[in-house]
Amino acid sequence: MAESEEEVDVLVQRVVKDITNAFKRNPNIDEIGVIPCPEARYNRSPIVLVENKLGVESWCVKFLLPYVHNKLLLYRQRKHWLDREALVDITCTLLLLNPDFTTAWNVRKELLQCGVLNPEKDLYLGKLALTKFPKSPETWIHRRWVLQQILRQFSAVGHGTKQQQQLHQGEAEPADAERSQQLSDHLAGTLRQEMKVCSDAASRYPSNYNAWSHRIWVLQHMAKGNIKVLHDELSSMRLWVSMHVSDHSGFHYRQFLLSELITGVSQSPSCTAATTAATSSHHQQSSTVPIGSPHHHSHVQANGEPQGAEVAGEEERQLSFTTVLLLFHEEMELCSDLIQSFPGHETLWSHRRHVFYLWHSMRRESHHHCSTNGSIESVHLKDSDPVLPEAGDQSCAGHEESVNGQRHASEPMEVDGASLADSRDSKRLKRGVLLPSPPTLPSEHSFVSSILDRCSNPEQRRFALAYKKWLDTVIGQQP
Repeated sequence: MAESEEEVDVLVQRVVKDITNAFKRNPNIDEIGVIPCPEARYNRSPIVLVENKLGVESWCVKFLLPYVHNKLLLYRQRKHWLDREALVDITCTLLLLNPDFTTAWNVRKELLQCGVLNPEKDLYLGKLALTKFPKSPETWIHRRWVLQQILRQFSAVGHGTKQQQQLHQGEAEPADAERSQQLSDHLAGTLRQEMKVCSDAASRYPSNYNAWSHRIWVLQHMAKGNIKVLHDELSSMRLWVSMHVSDHSGFHYRQFLLSELITGVSQSPSCTAATTAATSSHHQQSSTVPIGSPHHHSHVQANGEPQGAEVAGEEERQLSFTTVLLLFHEEMELCSDLIQSFPGHETLWSHRRHVFYLWHSMRRESHHHCSTNGSIESVHLKDSDPVLPEAGDQSCAGHEESVNGQRHASEPMEVDGASLADSRDSKRLKRGVLLPSPPTLPSEHSFVSSILDRCSNPEQRRFALAYKKWLDTVIGQQP
């Protein structure tokens, strides 16, 4: 089909306009695609909109893409003028067909900074581009830039609200509190949307490193160590990895979540009020001396340490250790179930190796702290306590803070629906509720032996032997 340059220009301009009108008619489009169609058979628009799906007939792409590409380059070279509305339409069309064209994203950055575009609109365009090109690195890079702009806006608004509160001490408190809540809700909604975009992209392209890296970035910059968000992500990822047992990037993301959770639970300092409340609760049960009285500070043990603070710190360390142990136990159980259900997948064995090494490293660090400061921590060791296997590990949690004269506790979080921060849980621990056994080198050898005994898959046998060799050469040689 031979067309003159004028005819091509008219055709392409009509197609660009049709795409713009499609978004106006249906602002809820959630997927784009190219419809195989070698040539135009009917005198109709090549843009097809069915429900929330937007399709472009393939015959027009060979005309459409070079046209919008050249128009944008001429604009950047200042050889052709385009108004802002035309720039928005051309960049939108170009990026839907080729989202790795960096110049188009840069133009949209300028439009966003000028106020022509809002961040949500650019996030929406990127989301659509990822339905067709889920691994597009330029799209993920631009998405992070837009999110940074949103975070800066929230930070600026929050700083302005704080200054107003300082100037008008209490006059605008209800309005400011409502606005802060709205901003917080909006940010939480953006976080959920990003998680969904990443999940969709990961499902469309196996081992989508760009999507999983973006997901990690979002948690690091928008969640910032929020224990609840991290635990919800770990729980929601359980089903996903069970259905994608060969996705290395997905399991790497789970390893990141596990590491962040362990760090947050083990090292996050508790607020002073929580520590005071725990101390107060203990003294109300063990003594009739009022907490606020001067005699309270003289109520100490024979060794001169405050009894309430010591017991509260011990309970906090027990809960922290219990949470970490349950996290590792559940992860090792998940590995065992997947390895037995899906034999011959190297990803599962690699994940098990990482989880066990993480546990082993944590124990070594804990023993190192205990050996360095054993005289201080010896009062907390309870080797005969059936509730806390290997109590030496647990007893050292938070030791560094004790040396500096501060008490730290883990943040309360839920594991399998049971709140570990509940005071009733600490009482159950004291009564001797047995915890799951921690992963050990003999238990891992036993697991490998059970796999080898009933193994019929040669790949499974090879991976099991490699894991056993790693246990002997790496873990077994360490003190």
